[in-house]
Amino acid sequence: MAETADFGAREVPLADKQALVNDVFRSVAGRYDLMNDLMSFGLQRAWKDALVTAVDPPRSRPFALLDVAGGTGDIACRVIAAGGAQTRATVCDINAEMLEVGRKRAAARALSLPFPASGGGEGGGITFVEANAEALPFADRSFDAATVAFGIRNVPRIEHALVEAFRVLRIGGKFLCLEFSVVDVPGLAALYDLYSFNIIPALGGIVVGDAQSYRYLVESIRRFPRPAEFSAMLRAAGFTRVSHRTLSGGIVALHCGWRL
Repeated sequence: MAETADFGAREVPLADKQALVNDVFRSVAGRYDLMNDLMSFGLQRAWKDALVTAVDPPRSRPFALLDVAGGTGDIACRVIAAGGAQTRATVCDINAEMLEVGRKRAAARALSLPFPASGGGEGGGITFVEANAEALPFADRSFDAATVAFGIRNVPRIEHALVEAFRVLRIGGKFLCLEFSVVDVPGLAALYDLYSFNIIPALGGIVVGDAQSYRYLVESIRRFPRPAEFSAMLRAAGFTRVSHRTLSGGIVALHCGWRL
């Protein structure tokens, strides 16, 4: 029997999921971050700030970040702005349209960054690479930190992506994952479901012209492993000192694992 994977609320052949996900992000790329702001009432900025704080890029030595599924470059630009002039970021995404948005945004933000947002050599900067999270085209032990924000649930084989993230981290490096989780505030869960399944797809239809893609994105949140299960996946991939903390009543969880 052929392997299957979840695509929102339905099961699809594993071999088909990546193409379906690509279609979603091809459709929403141009207004992806705008929709994230609208859907979260701006809270996504605080969530990403928490991620960057956890990355904690040093200002006094070279630091290499890999941001997986980070096509629009938002996390990479934030880490570079927080770090020193020797901070460099590599943005890896399988979707060419998302990467194009990121390249344009990084170029537009170059004046506000500590150095030009291009290149990525010894002097720092941002490099954009089109690649699959399940088979990263980088050497072993290449990065000091690896991040993924709201992207891991779209990977067909999450366990493969975690093993790859572990492989490319240096000893002492950390993996940080920001992802939607389970609401843990009494009374909020029902309201959150009502908002997610009714308002968000409608908003996607108005702002992006694509309600169906946002229906998938909402459904995919419910299929993502719960924090304890995802922590077990991190340990299985080799990470130690695995932890997580929830934000905004459990709407989001920030996961951390170390390569030691």
